[in-house]
Amino acid sequence: MPFTGQSHVRLARPSRDLAAAERFWSGGLGLKVLFRAGAGRNPGAHDLLMVGHPDASWHLELVHGGDHPAEPRPTEEDLLILYLDESVPQELVDRLEEHGGRRILSPNPYWNEWGVTIEDPDGYRLVLCARGWSNS
Repeated sequence: MPFTGQSHVRLARPSRDLAAAERFWSGGLGLKVLFRAGAGRNPGAHDLLMVGHPDASWHLELVHGGDHPAEPRPTEEDLLILYLDESVPQELVDRLEEHGGRRILSPNPYWNEWGVTIEDPDGYRLVLCARGWSNS
């Protein structure tokens, strides 16, 4: 099957603390835990958490540990942008902050004008954009 617009996308990132990441992404944003695995005693294995919407064509994979653990190294341009097509609900921003997020100003004024930027516990940035997505 070729790669198409319907192909599923997985965004994978390292995490320092999967419990903190789960609080933010599930408790704060409302994503569901789709899969979880512990490294157990398997050499080279790592702890894994996948979150997303069960009916979405994407999910976020967070990994921790293993033989060669990767430390998160987000930059100010590592953004996961969600286009809400409506005002960003203050209750959502508050819930994300209550679940370990930190609201920050973006160095890109576009995101400050059209949305809210929240850092997750690993320093990656989530932008809640009030605009809708259109590829036209």
